[in-house]
Amino acid sequence: MPSPLAWLTAPCVMGILNVTPDSFSDGGEHLDPASAVGHARRMAADGAAIVDVGGESTRPGAAHVPVDQEMARVVPVLKALAADGAAVPVSIDTRHAAVAAVALDFGAVLVNDVSAGGDPGMFPLVADRGAGLCLMHMQGEPATMQDDPRYDDVVDEVAAFLEARMRAAVDAGVSEEAILLDPGIGFGKTVQHNLALLDSLPRIVALGRPVLVGVSRKGIIGALTGREVGDRLAGSIGAGLAAVQAGAAVLRVHDVVETVDAMRAFTRTRGGGE
Repeated sequence: MPSPLAWLTAPCVMGILNVTPDSFSDGGEHLDPASAVGHARRMAADGAAIVDVGGESTRPGAAHVPVDQEMARVVPVLKALAADGAAVPVSIDTRHAAVAAVALDFGAVLVNDVSAGGDPGMFPLVADRGAGLCLMHMQGEPATMQDDPRYDDVVDEVAAFLEARMRAAVDAGVSEEAILLDPGIGFGKTVQHNLALLDSLPRIVALGRPVLVGVSRKGIIGALTGREVGDRLAGSIGAGLAAVQAGAAVLRVHDVVETVDAMRAFTRTRGGGE
C-alpha cells in the first residue's frame, strides 16, 4: 500500500476547496458541486499537490454544522473527484469520523482534523483505513475561539498539545509516518500569538513530522498589511514563504497558482537554481 503522504514533496501546496456558504474568504463560491469540482481540477492543474475539501466552516464565530448537512455538501464533490481516477489526491477537512469515513470510501487519502481527534472515532478510523492525518491545535470551539484567547506560553502549549495528540493517535494505531502537524494559525489565537508561533515554527518542526501552515487571507495578514480579505494575496504569500523558510512542508492556500509560482521561485533561488 502506498504511503498516505506520497503526495507530499516538501515544500508543496494544499488547495482549499470550501463547499460552504459561510467560510470567511470564499463562502458560497463553490456550493454548486459542478463549480466545486471544476475548481478542484483547476487547482490540480495549477500545481496543488492535494485538494482539501471541507463542508463545515471553522472560521471564528462559525456555528456547528450537523453531520448530515456536512455530508450532503461534500459527497457529490468527492464522488465526482473519485470518478476522475485520482487526478489529484484529496483531503477531507472535517472534525467528524462519519464524514471522514465516507470521504475515505471515495478515495480521500488524508483527514485534516482541526479538532485533533475530538471525535473519539477519528483515530481508530484513520488507523483502520491506513489514511493520513493532520492534527491541528485549536483553543476552544470555532464559535467562541477568538473571544479571549489566553496562553502562559503559546509556543510551549501548542507544541505540547500537538505532541500529546500525536502520541494519542499513534497509541490508537495510526502510523506516525502518516501524521502532519498544524499549529492552527488563527484558531483561538491573537495576532501576537500567531506571530510567536510563526517565529518559533522550528519548535513545531522539531516534533519530527511534516508541518502544515495555513495563513492564506487570514486575520493576521489583514493585521500586518491593513488589507481586506480580498486584497491579502501578497501578504499571504509573504507569510507563507517565511513559514517555508522556517521549515513548513505544506502551505494550505486559496490562491494556488500564485503560491506555487512564488514557492518555485523562492526554493530555486534559495537553492542556487539548477
